Amino acid sequence: MSCIKDIYKGLCSLAVFRGVLEKPLFKRFFEYSRAEGETEKLLSYSAFVSEIYEGGASLTSCVRHIVFEDENVYVRSVGNMAKISKSVSDAVSHELDILSQFAALGADDFAKDMESSSFLPSFEVEKADIRAEYESRLGNIGKYGYGIFATSAMFSLSDDGAIEPIASADRISLDSFVGYKEERNKVLNNTAAFLEGRPAANVLLYGDAGTGKSSTVKAVTNHFFDRGLRLIEVRKNQLLLLPKVMGEISGNPLKFIIFIDDLSFAQNDDNFSMLKATLEGSASAKAKNAVIYATSNRRHIVRETFSERDGDELHRNDTVQENLSLSERFGLTVLFAKPEKKLYLEIIHELAERNGIKVESEILERDAEAFALKRGYRSARCAEQFIESLM
Repeated sequence: MSCIKDIYKGLCSLAVFRGVLEKPLFKRFFEYSRAEGETEKLLSYSAFVSEIYEGGASLTSCVRHIVFEDENVYVRSVGNMAKISKSVSDAVSHELDILSQFAALGADDFAKDMESSSFLPSFEVEKADIRAEYESRLGNIGKYGYGIFATSAMFSLSDDGAIEPIASADRISLDSFVGYKEERNKVLNNTAAFLEGRPAANVLLYGDAGTGKSSTVKAVTNHFFDRGLRLIEVRKNQLLLLPKVMGEISGNPLKFIIFIDDLSFAQNDDNFSMLKATLEGSASAKAKNAVIYATSNRRHIVRETFSERDGDELHRNDTVQENLSLSERFGLTVLFAKPEKKLYLEIIHELAERNGIKVESEILERDAEAFALKRGYRSARCAEQFIESLM
C-alpha cells in the first residue's frame, strides 16, 4: 500500500479537524485518491497542484494555513479555557500527525503512485511539524487566535452580518506617516492599554478630511496584530448588528477594535440609539474584549439644522443635549486638524525624500502650495497626491 493511500485513509478518519476536508485542496486530493486509470489520475493530480499554486506553490504552507484557520471544538475549548476530554485530546494528536504527513507529500510521491512517465507539474514542500506548531499557537492563543481570525487582521460584515476577512486589507504601518505624531500616539497608547488589560477608552478621531484618521486606526491594528489585535469594520447602516457581532466575539481570546468610519447621523436615526447603548456598556451590546474606534469629520456627530433647533418641541434643550451626548460617550477624542503650511511642507519634503524625488526645495514648495491651492485645502492626502503627480 503506497503512502498516498495510507494518508488518504488517515484523512478519512478525521473527526476534530473534519472541517478541513471541505476545503478545495483536500477535495482535490480525495478526487485523486479515488481516481482510476492514468489519465483520470493525471487530471485530478493537476487539479490538486493548481490548488497548491493558488496558495503560493507550497503544499506545506497551504496545509498549515488551513489547519491554523480551522475553527473546531478543540480550539474553541482551549480559547474558552473549558475542560477537554482525553478522547478529544488523543484524537487531536493523532490527526495532527496525519496532517503533517499530508503536508510533507512531494511530487515524487505522486509520480511513484501513478507509475507515470508523463511530465508532472511539481510543487514545493517544507520540513515542518504541524503538530508542534499547532500546539505552540494554542499556547499563545491570545496572540494568534483561531478560525478566520488566525491569519487576517481586518474584517468586515456581509449584508447578513457575517464576519468576513477583508481580502485586500490596508497594510499601512506607523512608520509610513509624517506629522500628527502626538495625535497618533494617543491612539497607540490607548490601544496598548487595551491589550494589556488596563482601562482603555472608546475613541473618536475627528477632524478635516485627508488627515489620516482612518489610516491611523488601520496602522495601529497592523502594529499590534502579533499581540492579538483584530479590527472589524462596521458600516453605519450595520450598527443594528452590533449585538450580534459582540456576541460572536465575546468568548474569543483576541481583542477587537470595532471600527466605524466616517460616522455621522441624521435626526431620528435608529442606529443612533444602538451605538449609544453600546458606548454606554449595555450588557446586550458590549463585549469585554472590544473597544469602538470611530472617525468623523464632525466633532458633534448628529447633524442638525437651524430649522430643527427652532422647532416646536417643548423640551428642545433635552433633545439638543442628547444629540451632543453621543460624542461625549467616547472616552477619548482626538482632533486631526488640517495642517498649517509648515507641517504641510514638512510632509511634502519627507515624502519627496522617501520616493527619491530630486527637486530644488524652493520649486518643490512653490509647486506643492499651488497644488493645494487648486484643491482648496492642505492635507496629508493632498501632499501624497502631489508627490504621486511628480512620480
